[in-house]
Amino acid sequence: MESLGISEEIFSYVVLPLLIFLARIFDVSINTIRIIYVLGGRRLTATVLGFFESFVWLMAIRQIFEHLDNWVSYIAYPAGFATGILVGMIIEERIAYGKVIVRIITRKDIQVLRDFLIGAGYRFTVVPGSGAEGPESVVFTVLERQQLEKLLVNLKEILPTAFYTVEKVNRAAESGTVVQESARWSIGGWLKGLKRE
Repeated sequence: MESLGISEEIFSYVVLPLLIFLARIFDVSINTIRIIYVLGGRRLTATVLGFFESFVWLMAIRQIFEHLDNWVSYIAYPAGFATGILVGMIIEERIAYGKVIVRIITRKDIQVLRDFLIGAGYRFTVVPGSGAEGPESVVFTVLERQQLEKLLVNLKEILPTAFYTVEKVNRAAESGTVVQESARWSIGGWLKGLKRE
């Protein structure tokens, strides 16, 4: 480190903890994104991300064990982990991968909303219902997550008093073909597969 113009003390208590902090942010962020792709069935992408995640983690933990007397590293490691969770969540929101189901409940006339959904190309279903204050309409639609913000902005303009919920979809099908399916592995499914064989 002296050859780089950095004293041993500065490297141990500034540079090294900073590198550990950044490494933890990187590997935890990758972990968050990898889980999203695992649940979305993107096996190759999840596998590649898993490799880089474990590699970066290995490099970070190696530095911890090589500098066990460095108390600053013990702070940098969990701080990077916590920050990595936040960064991963921000990245996940930006990626907006997968589908969501939106349920809209309102007592108002929904003709303008229907026109908007049709014009935007969203598939939807309207179910008549009844609430404590009388007849209501329940609108169901499934769409890509990146389209959600557009829908909510227009919904607030068309029906500002409408109640709505948004939920992630693990499986959706159209015309008999599964277009998105959860890739969650279970011991029950594995045993059923063995039984069929």
